[in-house]
Formats: sequence, structure tokens, C-alpha cells
Amino acid sequence: MRILILGDIVSDIGCEHIREKLPGLKKSENIDFCIANGENSASGNGITPFSAQYLFDSGVDIITTGNHVYRRRVIYNFLDERLDIVRPANYYEYNPGRGYAVADLGRVKIGVINLAGTYAMDSVDNPFRVVEKVLDNIRDCKIKIVDFHAEATSEKRAMGFFLDGKVTCVFGTHTHVQTADEQILPHGTAYITDVGMCGVKDSVLGVEKNIIVKKYYDSMPALFDAASGECMINGLVIDVENSSGKVTEIKRINL
Repeated sequence: MRILILGDIVSDIGCEHIREKLPGLKKSENIDFCIANGENSASGNGITPFSAQYLFDSGVDIITTGNHVYRRRVIYNFLDERLDIVRPANYYEYNPGRGYAVADLGRVKIGVINLAGTYAMDSVDNPFRVVEKVLDNIRDCKIKIVDFHAEATSEKRAMGFFLDGKVTCVFGTHTHVQTADEQILPHGTAYITDVGMCGVKDSVLGVEKNIIVKKYYDSMPALFDAASGECMINGLVIDVENSSGKVTEIKRINL
């Protein structure tokens, strides 16, 4: 089983770039399954039913999200109705959506868990304790993959070691900057601190760079506009044994 994981897809232009490039990427890399973080896929910020469906139609199998998942109210019912899009599991039970998804491919089941970090993020439950409970719900999934949407590198690293040997892969999202620390941890779990971003390369996290520079220079609020220009795709490819859920190879993608 070959799985492609895509970093935060940013705005319309990021979605359009994925629509254009993902089919060829999946073919060239012999991809069987694709997971992508889509919490910033809508124009401006957040995610909408339209942007989510656009990614599904482009070849994404499961969408994970993060702290911007509830930015657009129009997504709430979509989160409740669909089983292939998840929000952080350590949000509260009464919040729309669910924290994990299971894809039954016949020969193997893939469980995908979404978590949010605690440092410099919204108030959430303890992700370390919550993920233990969620893992009980997907015991029959040989392949278990965790998107840890968090700010702090230390919190992400700690989660990787905490889940080492318990899940197939832990990948970080949220910072939109790909890290060069992809590895297979001592007990067999694939790990990367942040898988990166799919969006405009010449930008600040997908936002028009001059707006952000001026914001920091003036110390004044600013209206963010999505950047335009040449796009990049950041991601991760893992080779997994179906029978054991163990990773045999990990490769970082930066196109």
C-alpha cells in the first residue's frame, strides 16, 4: 500500500493546482490512497462544502482539518454528514463532525485520526489522552494515520514518540513549512514534524507576502489576501505493509 499525504492546501489557487497535478503525481508515484489537510482550502480561510468536494473530485480520499475548520458555518452540516472528512478529535463532543474516519478498501482498512495541539491554539482537550481513546475505536484498522495539527515542534515530536509502534504514521500540519526530519521512529512509525503546504511558493503561508511584511512592520491589523503565482506541492509518501501496518519506506515530496 502506497499512501500520499499532502500538506495544508491553501485557497482557490492551491486547490486548482492540486486538481491539475494530483492525477499525474498519483500515477508517477503509484499511489493507492491520498490524505490531505484542507482546512484552508476555501478562498480567504477555512473550508466549505465546495472546496472539500473539489478536493475529493481531484483525487483526495480523506480530508483532515485543524483550528480553522469552523471558520465557515456552511461546513457544519457537511462535517456531520460526511464520513471522509474529519476535524480534531480533541475538540468537544458537541462540536460538528467527528475526529476520525475509516476507509475500508476491502484488502485493508485505513483509520485516519485528526488531533489539534494545545500550545498557541484554541482551547481543546488533551490530545495525548484523547488519541488513546480513539485508537480503541479503530482497533480493526491495520493502517492508522494521525494528522497532528499543532504549532509547537516539541509537542509534535512528543506525539510522534508517544504513538511510535501504535500507529502507522504521525504527520504534522499547521505551520505550512515543510520540515526535513522525515524518519521511521524506533518502533516503526513514520514521522515528520510538518508535511508543509500546497499553495503559492512566493508567499507567507499562502498569503500575499507584502501584506504580511507590512503587518509586522506597522504592527497593525491587515486583511489577508491569498497570494498568486507559481505553486508548490509539499507532501509525504509512505510504503506500508497491509498485513502489519508497518512502514517500509518514507519519502518527502517537494514539487
